[in-house]
Amino acid sequence: MSAPTPLVHIPGTLPIRTGPQHPRCLGLGVVGLHEGRTLLAAMDRCTAIRAVAACDTDEAKITACRQRWPGLHYTAGFSEMLARADVDVVAIYTPDALHAEQIIAAFEAGKHVICTKPLVNSVAGARGVLEAGRRTGRRLQVGQSTRFFEPFLHQRAAFERGEFGVLELADAHYIHRMDWYYTKSPWVAKETDWAFLGLSHPIDLLRWYLGPVATVQAFGSQSAMGRRFEVAGFDVYIVNVVAQSGAMGRAMGHYGVHELPSARNCIELMLYGSGGTSLAQYHDMRYIHTAPGPAQREASTEITEDHLYAGRQYYFNSEVHGMHYGEFANYAEAFARSILEGTAAGPGLEEGIETFCIMEAVRRSAEQGGRVIRTTEVASDVFV
Repeated sequence: MSAPTPLVHIPGTLPIRTGPQHPRCLGLGVVGLHEGRTLLAAMDRCTAIRAVAACDTDEAKITACRQRWPGLHYTAGFSEMLARADVDVVAIYTPDALHAEQIIAAFEAGKHVICTKPLVNSVAGARGVLEAGRRTGRRLQVGQSTRFFEPFLHQRAAFERGEFGVLELADAHYIHRMDWYYTKSPWVAKETDWAFLGLSHPIDLLRWYLGPVATVQAFGSQSAMGRRFEVAGFDVYIVNVVAQSGAMGRAMGHYGVHELPSARNCIELMLYGSGGTSLAQYHDMRYIHTAPGPAQREASTEITEDHLYAGRQYYFNSEVHGMHYGEFANYAEAFARSILEGTAAGPGLEEGIETFCIMEAVRRSAEQGGRVIRTTEVASDVFV
């Protein structure tokens, strides 16, 4: 099992991270032009990677993208895109069930891979991707966008500086109304589980901070919205985890919620340490944390950092709460630089598969009424 991934340092600071193109700039091919279109729109923020090709089976999506980005090569054939010599990295934004076979095909074609979360949603898929990655030596980045959002970057940097002491509890949630998603992508209700979809955000955050997870206990239910759309599994989850280190974490997900009041954000991470606490929020760009008082006494001062004014153009294209432009650019740039410079970037292949094992343990535990499951029960079927 791998150690927690350190912070991926993104060059520059807000408000805009720009610079000259890297002399060995990598070529990017994007498959899946709904969410993948967001990465194309974020390419103007990257210097070490540039889009050269795009793929989708929906001709209308290709037409729309061609009008906006006419210089790319467009195709409905994934194998055709993989055959292009100018494609160094493939970014996958297709339905979950396609991820494993497309990742393996990209590895076999000699390409590095960015794959949106969830990386995979089956034990067989996880085992196949892990084997192919190890055999081919190709690198992979899981598109866990929350890690690369400004408040979460600040929170992680403070954590690595030791500002909060020893981490004692991590509390993460992702709550989102999803009727629009079922309407746009009907497969979501029937062909996957929210343990892999939305819950991948808080589970990944727990894994990032707690390191390898030993046990999982989860409870699930269906919301009224979930029942209306005949969701196959649970769309409300409560999860408790215990790390191998003994540290504890909690994750919560609700994807049939009516709406959130402004007091809460759809994604939040609260860290409780022996020397302080902190809270990072998405969509709002707030980072709230304690800091020692002037005399360095036990009592602390609360500080709120609000990055929305400076970061709205970079992260949201000036939309108040828009798409993930900045986070997508950040993880694509970090991954490209890690390839060019031979450095680590995360979450990578091994960590991504470990996180899948946690999510599968969540699914099994909830399905079995909250039975405590050791992640090794899943990992033994994957890490063979």
